[in-house]
Amino acid sequence: MVTAYHECSFHPIDESCCRPDNGGMLRNNRENAMAVLRYQSGSRIPVVHFGFWQETLDKWCAEGHLSREEASGWSDGNAADRSIGRKLGFDFNWYSCYSGNTGLMPGFERTVVETLPDGSRKVLNSDGMIVLEKDGAGSIPMEIGHTLKDRQAWETHYLPRLQDSADRLSSTQTAKLREESPTREYPLALYCGSLYGQIRNWLGVEGISYLAVDDEDLYDEILQTVGELELALVKRALATGIQFDFGHFWEDICFKNGPLVHPAVFAEKVGPHYRRITTELRQHDIDIVSLDCDGLIDALVPVWFENGVNTMFPIEVGTWRASIAPWRQTYGRELRGVGGMDKVVFAHDRSAIDVEIERLRPLVDLGGYIPCPDHRLPPDALWDNVRYYCDRMQQIFGS
Repeated sequence: MVTAYHECSFHPIDESCCRPDNGGMLRNNRENAMAVLRYQSGSRIPVVHFGFWQETLDKWCAEGHLSREEASGWSDGNAADRSIGRKLGFDFNWYSCYSGNTGLMPGFERTVVETLPDGSRKVLNSDGMIVLEKDGAGSIPMEIGHTLKDRQAWETHYLPRLQDSADRLSSTQTAKLREESPTREYPLALYCGSLYGQIRNWLGVEGISYLAVDDEDLYDEILQTVGELELALVKRALATGIQFDFGHFWEDICFKNGPLVHPAVFAEKVGPHYRRITTELRQHDIDIVSLDCDGLIDALVPVWFENGVNTMFPIEVGTWRASIAPWRQTYGRELRGVGGMDKVVFAHDRSAIDVEIERLRPLVDLGGYIPCPDHRLPPDALWDNVRYYCDRMQQIFGS
């Protein structure tokens, strides 16, 4: 048994569970990944990715590496994703998730509000945000307005769209994954939604920050409504018979200097909702729970960790040089990680990739850690460099 150095009321993971078979060798990527995160012996480090920008796939298609069907049909964890991963030498995409509709249902109808002289468009998107869209731009569009501004907008446009119902889960997807569960060779996450990040999208950073002070009752009600919905969907998903390997949240509520919400407010208001969901997961023997948040996340790590999230992802290296090493010193072996590989080296050369892999060696040696490019691979990533990285990772860590 391992115990956390940081105070945490959740039971530590029993490393004796799920021992490898087949002569001591784990049979597939699914078993290997979970074994690494449980500190089991006899496991190899899988070579994992976190997907691609569409512009990257289009470029690789134009270069002849991918078919048009692969490039245009890609999404996380689907058949095109697995085909592209095999060609590059990756074992699987960590973001392979089963997800119900955890947001607005139905979403707002996409509407062009205004076309500007330069051809850019003000568009009402499915979250009720007004964003500025430009042809050829692949980055996140600029927010210029929000539907959710007050209680009237909440009760009219949002609360009715956040009610639980059976049709939030796809019966077709559920049946397919349930049938595949016993023989699936890659780990599958149960997506547990977003408890703050999607609300930040609806209100904007400024809007949600003011709301916490100007109308705390409404702020609390929105958080409670979303928390209740995500918990209900997790319970529905767990009852489907699909075999999930880990739970997974998304947030993206930090930037290069820290969080977009005060950690004390986050702990008080949002922490309990994480705890209810992670408790539900553990009651169904799901002991690995990861969370995707970009930026400098250090100030929020203790909130997540103390409420049952034990695997940080994608550990964006960034200008702040994030790494699992200092977190491990603070929280002990109960804090795991997937990510932390600086993807910018894919735009350089093989020597830069070799240096990055050597930087990862002592982190891998800590155990409970799987290197993964720290976000989607951007268009400057060279196909041959990514192939080289996968080959070297297989050679060094794959035995």
